[in-house]
Parts: sequence; C-alpha cells; structure tokens
Amino acid sequence: MSILATTLAAAKKDGATVTPEGKPLRRLTDGVKIRPLPTHRDARGSVTELYDPRWDYHDEPLVFAYTFSIKPNVVKGWNLHEIHEDRYALLSGTMELVLYDPRPGSPTEGEVCKLVLSEDNRFIVNVPRNVWHADYNIGSKDVVVVNFPTMQYDHANPDKYRLPIDTDLIPYRFPSGVTGG
Repeated sequence: MSILATTLAAAKKDGATVTPEGKPLRRLTDGVKIRPLPTHRDARGSVTELYDPRWDYHDEPLVFAYTFSIKPNVVKGWNLHEIHEDRYALLSGTMELVLYDPRPGSPTEGEVCKLVLSEDNRFIVNVPRNVWHADYNIGSKDVVVVNFPTMQYDHANPDKYRLPIDTDLIPYRFPSGVTGG
C-alpha cells in the first residue's frame, strides 16, 4: 500500500460544519438561545450592548451579574446548576463553551454541543438548568466573560455541582495538556 493510501486509511474525514452561506449546521442543546450582541466600532474603539430586556432574549429578568476570566489553555468545568441558568456574554478572548445534556427526555439527551464565543463574533448564550458545561480558553490571551445568571449567588448554599474535566461520565475529551477543574 502507498504512503498516501496508508495515511488516508488512518485519517478521519471532516464533516460539514456550515452551509454554503456560512450558517452553522450544529444542533444546539435543547433550551439554548443565542442572540448576537451589537458591537459598534469607530476610530476611537467600540461599544458592545450586553443586555437589553427589550430584546425578549430570555423569559427571566436580569437580577445579578458578575465577570470571570480564564487563562489560556485552561478549562473551568464541568459544572451544572439545578436551580438557575447562566447567560454568558464574552468581552475578550476566545472561548469554547462545551455543553453536555444529561436530561431525561430532552430532545438532545446524551449529546455534546460546542460553541465558540469570541470578541470578533459576540453573542449572549444561555446554559439551561441541569446541563453540564465547561468553559475552555482556546485563545492566546485571557478570556473575560460577563455572566447574567437567572438568580443571585447563594454564598451559603451554592447552586453548583462539579465533575472533573476528564470524567468518563461525559463523552468528551479536552486536548492533552489542558489544565482545569
């Protein structure tokens, strides 16, 4: 067998990820909503609108906000919330949001969904209740995200469950060398 035939036999062919018009083919986890964030740029810099209740983006009101950062090649996760949803708006960097749906009866039960959030293509995205998620900085600078969760943080009884990033309970593997927890 030729070298070409040998290497092709061992290779995995890429599947389509976008339509000819550039629209993603991914299937979103059930309950995930994405809304582009208007970014206005001029010679002085930019302004990005993060949240406006007039958008009718989410049924639940804005009640709390905080920001978090992630260093390059680091994962925060796996996390799950039973009571509230996260609503992320990325300000800086490039992050892969990986979702795993364990919810019985969900149309996307057992599926993994990956979304890339970046400062070049800003949007707000929610993470539904009872969906495992991990935030992975795939860029070369710190990621900065604003979260607008659907409830205030309860310091005495946090609504957060964790699994290690290399758990066998979720059918997804981060690249070797990635740190996190």
